[in-house]
Amino acid sequence: MQNIRQAATEAFCRLGLKQKHTGYEELTDFSDVPCPVRSLPPQWYHTVQVRRIRSLRARSNSDPLQGKNLGQALQWQRKGLPFGNASSYLNLEKLGEGSYATVYKGISRINGQLVALKVISMKAEEGVPFTAIREGSLLKGLKHANIVLLHDIIQTRESLTFVFEYVHTDLAQYMSQHPGGLLPYNIRLFMFQLLRGLAYIHHQHILHRDLKPQNLLISYIGELKLADFGLARAKSIPSQTYSSEVVTLWYRPPDVLLGATDYSTDLDIWGAGCIFIEMLQGYPAFSGVSDIFEQLEKIWLVIGTPAEDSWPGVSTLPNYKTEWLTLHESQPFGNVWDRLGRSMGAEDLAEKMLKGCPRERISAEDALLHKFFSTLPCQLHQLPDVRSIFTVPGLSLKPEIHDLYISHRKGSKSDAHHRLW
Repeated sequence: MQNIRQAATEAFCRLGLKQKHTGYEELTDFSDVPCPVRSLPPQWYHTVQVRRIRSLRARSNSDPLQGKNLGQALQWQRKGLPFGNASSYLNLEKLGEGSYATVYKGISRINGQLVALKVISMKAEEGVPFTAIREGSLLKGLKHANIVLLHDIIQTRESLTFVFEYVHTDLAQYMSQHPGGLLPYNIRLFMFQLLRGLAYIHHQHILHRDLKPQNLLISYIGELKLADFGLARAKSIPSQTYSSEVVTLWYRPPDVLLGATDYSTDLDIWGAGCIFIEMLQGYPAFSGVSDIFEQLEKIWLVIGTPAEDSWPGVSTLPNYKTEWLTLHESQPFGNVWDRLGRSMGAEDLAEKMLKGCPRERISAEDALLHKFFSTLPCQLHQLPDVRSIFTVPGLSLKPEIHDLYISHRKGSKSDAHHRLW
């Protein structure tokens, strides 16, 4: 047990933590780590930017001032508060709870920005969860407009807290607020940002391994950010064997469902393709409910049952059981998902992402150049990593059809002020 604690301490020292004589650990000044938080460009801190928000939109739950006077609201701020200290952040409300972490909405007393506090309780006999060490170590090195930003890490004997930029909703909530499928233009913006984030981490040889709408955060202006890197892994070269128990069932590719463990970036591409369909149609692409074999059956109904001639090596995968296979012919995606035909290039892009054979799936980098995105400004391809696509003039999220309908039906301007979009 002492060896485990020592390993955890060493791991967090590599994250920029130092051991204090009290037994607690705190984050060292970010000036001694690459790309310090305080040197990041202003667009990273889009979650509060009080004056900017108040000039762009009416009061909402993303505004920490809640309509109060600026001077009154910032009385709780203190100059000189350090990073890595729990007293530097105020807890506002609980946002959600998972199997090993609880997430709170908070506010920084250092600079007045809203933050998300991911609190991981540490059991005395187990120490720091390995998934937390992995998430912290990976996110510390990722600086991109479409990756959630890790501001700070706080560790005490009882808990480990990751301080993230606050992004007030996720794609799952956004889609539930706009049922029936999203506006094609907005889907194009969301998909471009998703693929842009994936291209970045794949270039860093990192696999997310848990793509789903709940892990794609959406800011109030439409910025999409990959989050929850607890299952992410650094992909070694040459490839090595990984676990097949990754990715939520509905977004898990058929090769992994069949037991493949030598996957690469194609794992994330399948998940992104499923999310693409879900945004268009308004419901999951492959929604199996009981086990992996039902999930596979739903996939075979669309892409066809695989065989050695179309997918070399498929018969050697652990879960490939001929007696459990029902033969299906592949179908045109447009016949299965009718909204694919309403956007130029959408069906072709979906078919390139949702290939059964993983080696045939399009890469995130190539997908960004697909004709589906040809109507977007060409400047998007020249943006620095840390620049949001919404810094390009004239680019903005459009109102969803559902919002326009509700606004027209109620005929109330005041109600629109409380909408998130």
